[in-house]
Amino acid sequence: MIRVGVGSPRQTQIPPLELPRYGADRLSGIRCVATTLKQDLPKESALTAMALQRLDALAVLTMTGSGFERRGGGATGYVRSTYLAHLVPDPTTPWTISSPLSLEQLAQQNLMDLVEALESEFSRSLPNRASTAASAAEQVLIVGMIPQSVSQPEMDANLAEVALLVESAGGVVVETIHQKRAHPHPQTVVGAGKVKEIALRAQTLGITLIVFNQDLSPSQVRNLETQIGIRIVDRTEVILDIFAQRAQSQAGKLQVELAQLEYMLPRLAGRGQAMSRLGGGIGTRGPGETKLETERRAIQRRINTLQQAVNQLQAHRSRLRQRRQHQRVPSVAVVGYTNAGKSTLLNVLTNAEAYTADQLFATLDPTTRRLSIPDPETHQMRTLVLTDTVGFIHNLPPPLMDAFRATLEEVTDADALLHVVDLSHPDWENHLRSVMDLLATMPVTPGPGLIAFNKMDQVSSEALASAQDQFPQAVFISAQDRLGLNTLRQKLLELINYADCQISASS
Repeated sequence: MIRVGVGSPRQTQIPPLELPRYGADRLSGIRCVATTLKQDLPKESALTAMALQRLDALAVLTMTGSGFERRGGGATGYVRSTYLAHLVPDPTTPWTISSPLSLEQLAQQNLMDLVEALESEFSRSLPNRASTAASAAEQVLIVGMIPQSVSQPEMDANLAEVALLVESAGGVVVETIHQKRAHPHPQTVVGAGKVKEIALRAQTLGITLIVFNQDLSPSQVRNLETQIGIRIVDRTEVILDIFAQRAQSQAGKLQVELAQLEYMLPRLAGRGQAMSRLGGGIGTRGPGETKLETERRAIQRRINTLQQAVNQLQAHRSRLRQRRQHQRVPSVAVVGYTNAGKSTLLNVLTNAEAYTADQLFATLDPTTRRLSIPDPETHQMRTLVLTDTVGFIHNLPPPLMDAFRATLEEVTDADALLHVVDLSHPDWENHLRSVMDLLATMPVTPGPGLIAFNKMDQVSSEALASAQDQFPQAVFISAQDRLGLNTLRQKLLELINYADCQISASS
């Protein structure tokens, strides 16, 4: 088939969604012949269009002479010289241009041999895709839209967290691109030039998924996928995907499905060709994926059913909490930023054997265990209940806040809070602030809290002293190495006694 286009390279290039997709080591099987009236080398716009479309080759014919004036209703002219350009597996300069060729020399080129040789080079240049594990993982390009008011350290921390989310979801971060703007572009988040840069890097690096560091509207996703031709997801979809992988209990799966459907429902309208994205990969897994192609009414009915189930779960957990309160067993909710070490701490204090891993959102389902602490005043054992809650994160997606309200109520109904902070994280101050901000949004004000700085063994003495100066009432521990746990137990006892006094005073 021959496709003829008149206009600039951008105007005449084939839309990305219409191009065949064979993988990072294959070309599109399409060759382009372009004409120009000047004897210059192919312009970068034409070469960029070639790279974005992964064309087999681009032949540029320079038309010159006194022709092209009208003679008897036609136009005359001749080919003065030609150039042949094609892609090469080089991330810095992804194409090469031949020296000037005559039309006869161009016609003698064996393009089939050229394409086979190029695809072999592309295949050899991508060794990380040779293994089964690597081939199954998404090759991810992270795109950050950073407000101009954000400092460099804050920007680095933001993009690093998105990278950790992608890795926790099972993706491989190949590269990160960012752009500082006063406001997001209403159609594509980033500017038109940056979109072209993203598309070129994605094609050059063999990217299979692009992740943005902020929420995208349905129209923004459609516009970006149309221009780039690669699946686009936002930060919330990555978090939902992680939750879909981590949920183990029936209650956890139920809440994840509800969060997925509530997030996807407003994005179904006009999804069109993008509905084919449900084939697998980050942003497509989970119990809700089989519902996404049904009618909106059916999805809404499913959401209503799930909400009723969550309400029943909420009522069940409320009855359990009332039973503990009736037995006068004080409760402490363990809160903190994701991957701060909450589950590890619960394990070493109570032998809970909760799942732990060095990844974001390793555990979703709350774990409740009893902890007995000797009271030096009464010389008796004081028993309290510790509940490990789902980890918080900056800008926790609203669908998750709503779906996990049954879990988060463990925080609001607790007699006291134990706020675990990863002191070894370079952005621990923002993590602490984010958790405090989220707690402030709770419908019921949580009880008194104790801050426990974890992983003190992994920080310098200067950083430790600085944190101690800022938070003199906090306790400093290492759950992994069991450091400072006796002090923590006594602080928890003091916290519970203080909470009891508050309750007695209010009643």
